[in-house]
Amino acid sequence: MTALLTRDDTMPATLTPTAPLDAPAFRPGQPSQTNGHLAPASNPLAFNAAGYPAFFDQAPTLTVQDGLARFLGATRDGILTYRYLDAVRLAGHSCPTVAGSWLMVIRGLKALYGDDIPERGNIDVLMRDERHEGTTGVIASIATLLTGAAAETGFHGIGPAHRFKRQDLLQYGAASIDGMLVLKRRDTGAAVQVELNAGIIPFHPDMQALLPKAVSGYATPAEMQRFGEVWQERVRAILIDHADDDELVQIRPWSSA
Repeated sequence: MTALLTRDDTMPATLTPTAPLDAPAFRPGQPSQTNGHLAPASNPLAFNAAGYPAFFDQAPTLTVQDGLARFLGATRDGILTYRYLDAVRLAGHSCPTVAGSWLMVIRGLKALYGDDIPERGNIDVLMRDERHEGTTGVIASIATLLTGAAAETGFHGIGPAHRFKRQDLLQYGAASIDGMLVLKRRDTGAAVQVELNAGIIPFHPDMQALLPKAVSGYATPAEMQRFGEVWQERVRAILIDHADDDELVQIRPWSSA
């Protein structure tokens, strides 16, 4: 399970309601206070007919070609389109780490392939940190979903030549990189390193009072509803408002030399 907060989340150093909080980058309406309790949200989280936040459908998508999918008849032409809901289903939740990972991989692949369709299964992924550090494992799982690159537990390939092998295309602990991860094309050798600066999009101020109640189990139903709204509000800002923000997702060329 993803840690509730990552080192890139802008939150108080403690869970006490009096801890300082950075000014929000977005504020859909300053909440009022009534006897120390949060007033009902003026912009409640909108859900679609399927029961998940409507903004999920507005998030960037990724279309790839996967030779293994075509080879085994999973699709007629090997074309697969991934949507943010796929990442949510994989992780079991939606958070800034999942959303940021989604954008990092999609924008990194865009930098590598331009208008061409990325070739899933023909991409190396290097993670700067070890798998047990912070949210590295969660970020890597999203990278695996979109690129096909896997660690030692990945698909070994088909036949003596190990065609379509995915095993060991993802590696942890690549200390030589500055970003969170590197994406590298196996056909051309072109590579980019990608960093996420989620701190530019802090949580809504309401979170300062809501978080300690939510994690301790003392929040009221109304407070838990507001907690979910505030939590997904930041995810929406990452995926929608800042999807093309070069300050949020920072991409630079990378070489192992």
